[in-house]
Amino acid sequence: MKKGTNSEKLPEIPFRYDVRPEDGETVREIVAATGYFTPSEVDVAVELVQENLAKGAAASGYHFIFAEHGGKTIAYLCYGPIPCTVSSHNLYWIAVHPDFQGRGLGKALMREAEIRIRAAGGSRIYIDTSYKAQYEDTRAFYLSLGYELDALLKDFYSAGDDKVIYRKLL
Repeated sequence: MKKGTNSEKLPEIPFRYDVRPEDGETVREIVAATGYFTPSEVDVAVELVQENLAKGAAASGYHFIFAEHGGKTIAYLCYGPIPCTVSSHNLYWIAVHPDFQGRGLGKALMREAEIRIRAAGGSRIYIDTSYKAQYEDTRAFYLSLGYELDALLKDFYSAGDDKVIYRKLL
């Protein structure tokens, strides 16, 4: 997670939970702008929006929280229950536009997701990310929020690119 050049804390940002047709392109823009993801990974982020639009949150399993500022979506988070578990949830995506990083928005999105997951009966959240050096700030972000390293899967994404799984009990 790269930090934006402006470290000034944002005023309270309203969240939106409904998914709109234009959110696919907005998600594409935000995720691509971070510079962390390949074009195919960006496509997957958009596919989750499309899946939610086609089936709804309950049937798709993809729930969204969008953060808006000045009439524009500047960040989002996607989570959902893990199939075949009683109360486990996965954080699928969190992305903050680079112009707004480092200003508390990611933490606010994570807190909101935890509240919503707990309210839905969830008791744990899992997050996975890469162990590449590029993701050091991302891993530190999760640790700062009380997530614990749960597993490391060697060469998961490709040779030399391990998958790290974090867990938090709610």
